[in-house]
Amino acid sequence: MLARPSSARARAASPLALLLTLVLAAALAGCGGSSGNGVASKSPTEILAAAKAAAESATAVHVAGTLSSGGSPITLNMDLAAGSGGRGQLSESSLAFELIVVGDTVYIKGSPAFYSHFGGAAAAQLFQGKWLKAPASTGELATLASLTNLGKIFDQALASSGTLAKGATTTVDGQQVVELRDTTKNGSLYVATTGKPYPVEIVKRGSESGKITFSRWNQPVTLTAPSNAIDLSQLQHAGH
Repeated sequence: MLARPSSARARAASPLALLLTLVLAAALAGCGGSSGNGVASKSPTEILAAAKAAAESATAVHVAGTLSSGGSPITLNMDLAAGSGGRGQLSESSLAFELIVVGDTVYIKGSPAFYSHFGGAAAAQLFQGKWLKAPASTGELATLASLTNLGKIFDQALASSGTLAKGATTTVDGQQVVELRDTTKNGSLYVATTGKPYPVEIVKRGSESGKITFSRWNQPVTLTAPSNAIDLSQLQHAGH
């Protein structure tokens, strides 16, 4: 016959038993669809609307990843501030450049390959290590400026033109999420199921494959205009 544990031993074991019970309860709660912010129980259309509303209410976000456009990989690593602009690095194939948008002005500092591609060897030598600036409304620079516009980014990224379907709940980089599939675009949006229902990741499959992640929501972003930037508009006037 097994000896009956003493009351002292039973009391000593009770904190451990309580801890295990709490851990198990927390784990089970994390697996339940009704836990967290409730977005996992919503319809696909409601999940998309909740993600857009959360994103559009944010003051800042970090956006990073790679997309394929026309067979060329486009990589970005940007910090965006709502209503102010953004900063970061972008590249297409071997053409890399830094980008800062402060208010209505775009600042660019390209790699030697970037300057050489667009302006030839003379431009690569003249502008090496230097920042260029121009109004954000200028030609193709307007497109670059839109990459730092938080509202436009999510209007485009979270637009749906196909049939939406809700996938499984899972985790992305340790964040609990629910998958929202766009069956026409062959892509998935992963939305946080705890805290605010922020977009966490967008994955595109097929020939135009890629992945973009969103993080550092509402963390302050400092935007400083580079000093001694070369004004492109003055160069254009000087060339006439």
